[in-house]
Amino acid sequence: MRDEACIFCKIIAGEIPSYTIYEDEDFKVILDVNPASKGHALILPKHHCADIYEIDEDTASKAMRLAKRLALHMTKQLECDGFNILQNNHEVAGQTVFHFHMHLIPRYQNAKNKDILMWNHETFSAEEMAEIRDRLKSK
Repeated sequence: MRDEACIFCKIIAGEIPSYTIYEDEDFKVILDVNPASKGHALILPKHHCADIYEIDEDTASKAMRLAKRLALHMTKQLECDGFNILQNNHEVAGQTVFHFHMHLIPRYQNAKNKDILMWNHETFSAEEMAEIRDRLKSK
């Protein structure tokens, strides 16, 4: 399945050039054109789905296994000091292209963007934590 208006679908189809670092029957992995660091790449499933809510479990599982394999390879080849695997869903969470994708972001100790994924922590009372837990507990 493909979305004709989706930029990632066009990249997967070869209509838009990319720096492909890996490809198989299920995924294309490209370097991000607006990278957070040297080697920042994107795992793109070849079948269009907007986000984690739409992706089938088999593809999601394969994506995570591929992310692990590539993180190991990229860490060795790029000699980075750490690694982020990031996946955003919906605009409020930072998703800008609505085709499921995973960011593979090598991290370097002295890089200018080394703290880019930090956030301010929130505090919740014991009662609020218990309510959240109760709402999230599997039935």
